[in-house]
Amino acid sequence: MSETVLTYAFTLIVILVPLAVYLTRQKSKARKAREAIQRGELYSEGPKAQHPHIDTTYCIGCQSCTTVCPEGDVLAMLGGKAVIVNGYKCIGHGLCADACPVGAITMVMAKPAMGADMPFITAEYETSVTGLFIAGELGGLALIKNAVNQGRDCVETITRRLESSTTPKPENVLDVLIVGAGPAGISASLKAIENKLKYITIERDEIGGTVSKYPRQKLVMTSPVQFPMYGKFTKTELSKENLLEFWHQVLGRSDFNVRTSESVEGITKREDGVFEVTTGQARYLALHVILALGRSGTPRKLGVKGEDLPKVMYRLIEADHYINKRILVVGGGDSAIEAAMGLGHQSGNEVTLSYRKDSFSRIKERNAQRLQECIRKKLVQVVFNSAPVEFTPDSVVLEVNGERRVLANDYVWVFAGGTPPTAFLKQAGVAFGHKDITLEASLEANQQRATAQGARP
Repeated sequence: MSETVLTYAFTLIVILVPLAVYLTRQKSKARKAREAIQRGELYSEGPKAQHPHIDTTYCIGCQSCTTVCPEGDVLAMLGGKAVIVNGYKCIGHGLCADACPVGAITMVMAKPAMGADMPFITAEYETSVTGLFIAGELGGLALIKNAVNQGRDCVETITRRLESSTTPKPENVLDVLIVGAGPAGISASLKAIENKLKYITIERDEIGGTVSKYPRQKLVMTSPVQFPMYGKFTKTELSKENLLEFWHQVLGRSDFNVRTSESVEGITKREDGVFEVTTGQARYLALHVILALGRSGTPRKLGVKGEDLPKVMYRLIEADHYINKRILVVGGGDSAIEAAMGLGHQSGNEVTLSYRKDSFSRIKERNAQRLQECIRKKLVQVVFNSAPVEFTPDSVVLEVNGERRVLANDYVWVFAGGTPPTAFLKQAGVAFGHKDITLEASLEANQQRATAQGARP
C-alpha cells in the first residue's frame, strides 16, 4: 500500500509542479501585460494609424500574433486572449493578422480621435472630392508595402472608371496626374504604364521620396511587396541602396513620365469635372489626381536662436560624409535615433542625442536595442530632459533639467517632425476625420465571418 501512496504522490508531483510553474509564468505574463498597458496609456492615446483589431470571441490564445511582430511588444496575452499593450509602437505590418489561425485579427484604422487630422478616404482611397485619391503615408499608413499596394489599387480603380465611362475625354487632358514619386507614386506610375493610361508624375524633390533621404544602409522594408510590371520583392529586409537601385531602373524607362524639382501649388476641380493642377512651372489638366505626398511635409523648426545657421539641418542624406565632427542630434523618434547611430559609427565623430523627455516611448524595438549597444560602446551619448536654446557657429547651448550646458559643436540635425500638408488638402476641398473606419471595418469583418459560417449576419 505504501508503494501505491508513493506512486500517487510521485504522479501528483510530476503533474502539479509543471502546472504550478506554468501558472506562475502565465500570471507573470499577465502582470507584465497590465504594466505595459499602463505605460502605453501614459505615452500616448493608442495607435495612430493602421493597427490590429482583436475579436476576443474568436481568439483561441495561441500566442502566434505576439511572436511575429517585428516592433516588439505591441501585443501580449492577458486572460488567455491577445490584447494590444503598446499600440503606439504599431505601424501596421499586419503580420499578426496573417499569423492568426482563426482569423480573429483584422487590420483597421485608428479611432476618430486619432484621425481628426487625417483626410477622409473611402475603401478605394478616394477623398471627399470625387476623382481625387490619396495613396501611402498621407492616408495614415506608414509601410512601403501599403504605399505600393495603394498606388497600384488607385490606378486600377481609375482604369475601371475610364473603361466604363461613356463621356468623351476632352483633348489635352491626362487620365491621371500623380503627385509624388515615392513608393506609392512609382507604383501608381508603373500601373498607369501597364494599363496604357495617359499620365504624368510630378515630384518636388528627387525620385524615391522619403526613402532617398534615409541614412545609408537603413532597412526600409519588413515584408514582401509586389511592384506593377516588375514582380515581387521577396526579401523581407531591403536597404536604402537596394530600393534606390530599383528606383533608377524605373527612372531609365522611356515611358516613365516624371518631372522632378516641380512642386504643386494648387489643385482645383472645374465645373466640367476636370482637375486643374498648377505648379511653379506649368499647368496640367487631368480627369483624376493621385496624391502620394507623404506626411512629413515641411520640416518643423524649433524657433531657437541661431537655427538659421548653415550647420543646422533637418535631413541626413549620407552619414558617412561626416567624420571627426562634434554633432548634436535633436529628437526622440526613430529618425533621430537612426541618424545619431549612423553618425556615431563614423570615424572620430562625437555624437550627442538630445531629447526633451526622460525616456524614449515611440521607437521601434530594434532601434531601442541598437541604441543601447551604441551607448555601451560610447558611440552616442544621450541627454534626456534637455532642449537646445541657442546655436552658435562653434557651439550649442542645451537646457538640461533647468540648467544650461554649453557643448562644442560642428553640426546639428533636428528631427522634430514635419508640418503635414493639411492646409493644401483643405484648399483642394478634401474633408478631414469624420468617419469611424475602425468600427466599420470591425463590423464588416464580423459580418463576413458570420456569413462564412452560415450564420445570420
